Amino acid sequence: MIAGEIGRLAAFGLAGLILGGASMASLKLNTDLYVRGGLWRPIGLHVARLAVIAGVLVWSAFQGAGPLFAVAGGLVLARPLVVRMLGRTP
Repeated sequence: MIAGEIGRLAAFGLAGLILGGASMASLKLNTDLYVRGGLWRPIGLHVARLAVIAGVLVWSAFQGAGPLFAVAGGLVLARPLVVRMLGRTP
């Protein structure tokens, strides 16, 4: 029973890590969109990114406190990993 719960929380943490990585990658794309000019595409991407993150966090909150903390932890851990992969600080 405990092993099943640990596996479940690990899956939620991995989902948060993947979501955080995708969120950071979309921020890089968003920066490129702002530099090229235009306003509505970057704003739309920001809104979509935040809506997806909010939706996943709300869904994980309905699953319980453990999954919510696991997803949030994955989101927090994704930023330094992505920054380190890119090799520079934003």
